[in-house]
Amino acid sequence: MNSKRVLRVMREQGLLCQPKRRFVITTDSNHSNPVFKNLLRDKELTEPDQVWHADITYVTLPKGFAYLAAIIDGYFRKCIGWKLSKRIDTQLALDALEMALASRQVKSGLIHHSDRGVQYTSGAYVSRL
Repeated sequence: MNSKRVLRVMREQGLLCQPKRRFVITTDSNHSNPVFKNLLRDKELTEPDQVWHADITYVTLPKGFAYLAAIIDGYFRKCIGWKLSKRIDTQLALDALEMALASRQVKSGLIHHSDRGVQYTSGAYVSRL
């Protein structure tokens, strides 16, 4: 039996190993910045720009990975601001926020919902909100 047949049989039987994906931590909640309570409990969205969800993740690229900060309108579930960077810092989150602010009409009462990471609780980010 040659290697091609072994590979085919293993694939058919579900015996191929999956390469282990690297887990990258994107949230640093161990900081002294103030955190805010969750305002979304049982909130029903009826129109756009009531809630913006913000988060940071990473994207695998051919030569490593980059961090992606995104802001999504909770009603339409559409990305309204994003930024890709090699660095995970407050500026990454701020650039995504600036794109969102430039593309939308912000009304009073908008809820900005994110994790409690240091990027979203930093003084620069909170003051821009």
